[in-house]
Amino acid sequence: METNLISGDIKKHLRTIAIPSSIGYFFHTMFNVTDTYFAGNISTTALASLSLTFSIFFVIIAVAGGMSQGVTALIGNALGQKDINHAKQIIYHTVILAIFLAIFVTITGIIVSPYLMQILGAKGIYLKEALSYIDVILYGSAFFIGVFFSNAILNSIGNTKVFRNFLTMRFFCNMLLDYWFVKGGFGVPPLGVKGIALATIIIEFFGMLYLLYNLKKSYLLKDMPPFIFDINIIKAFLKQGLPPTVNMSLMALGMFIITYFISPFGKHVVAAYGIAVRIEQIVLLPSIGVNVAVLALVSQNNGAKLYDRVKDTVIYAQKIGLILWIIGMVLIYAFGEYALKIFSHDPLVVQAGLGYLYAAATALYAYMLVFINISLLQGIKEPALLIYLSLLRQLIIPVSVFSLFAFFKLPLDFYWWGIAGIIWASALFILWYARGKLKIIMQK
Repeated sequence: METNLISGDIKKHLRTIAIPSSIGYFFHTMFNVTDTYFAGNISTTALASLSLTFSIFFVIIAVAGGMSQGVTALIGNALGQKDINHAKQIIYHTVILAIFLAIFVTITGIIVSPYLMQILGAKGIYLKEALSYIDVILYGSAFFIGVFFSNAILNSIGNTKVFRNFLTMRFFCNMLLDYWFVKGGFGVPPLGVKGIALATIIIEFFGMLYLLYNLKKSYLLKDMPPFIFDINIIKAFLKQGLPPTVNMSLMALGMFIITYFISPFGKHVVAAYGIAVRIEQIVLLPSIGVNVAVLALVSQNNGAKLYDRVKDTVIYAQKIGLILWIIGMVLIYAFGEYALKIFSHDPLVVQAGLGYLYAAATALYAYMLVFINISLLQGIKEPALLIYLSLLRQLIIPVSVFSLFAFFKLPLDFYWWGIAGIIWASALFILWYARGKLKIIMQK
């Protein structure tokens, strides 16, 4: 599926892109849920160690995902301007960027991860299990980057079905490999949490090959012109890719900060946080598909200077987000406790996780507004605010607020509702800012 997004019904385009993408991300999240389930079967310590590594793992996703969003925006704008040759030159430079990022992430991660785990209070078996997982993931980070970048190019032409297919197959393969590597058999000893990481890396490697194979068949890679190095493309990558990368990396830092402040409440709270975040991600899945569709639609229509279509895309996406919020709240309040018990029967874990989920339910629409308006800013090439907003949302405000909570020794629920309040404040601000930027562009 290769779609011209500058003509035709916007609602139909949004559904056509968002639905396959949401299905794919459902299986992506279920992939992570499977890992959490098997870690819970090993022990509460294994489950907590997996939760500890989540912030570092998310940095890999942040670098790959953030820079790949820049790729989608740049290629989408070039296609909107009908400059196919420039789009192909961007693809050449994407390969260079991917190789550099893979080397940087791997080396940096291996060096700093032991220190970060110890800051969070991991020691002894707790630390050993956490490192046995994250080290394997870091050595395979090139495969994550390859998957994200290949998919970014496919997204720019409106093709989300290939990634959906990969994520679906990835989920089922992961169930099989997790069971095999954790339990052992056929000559493989029980590997514990290291086996969960090994399963992930093997699947990412084959997924990267699958995406590259499908990308090769697209019109973008046919009749490629000679490579011409262009420093302006590198600069454009940095301008477009760094803000969402920093934004997502600061999200990882935000998770690290939350884990740091809740860890004194005990390992059961750290484990509960890891489980509850997975459940929250499942509820947010449809909004991620909408987010992908908004970025693709806005990028192409901004390149074609069809600003009314840009505005209509965002308005329709926010209406969809409102409906999804209502559905999400009902699901969390009705089934949140049952979902937590799938992963842990420890009543302390369930109680702590339920507190987080109830607070998160009120903030689902805030997340959706943030996602949609970030895509808008990236699509119109105005992503600079993301860095400053993330610094406030993920670092400055949480540290200030949580430090007060810790000083006055407030109970755990204050942290959960504090997170929800910070997200809502961020959503309202970015909604106001993005509307202003779009209005200026339309007036020009």
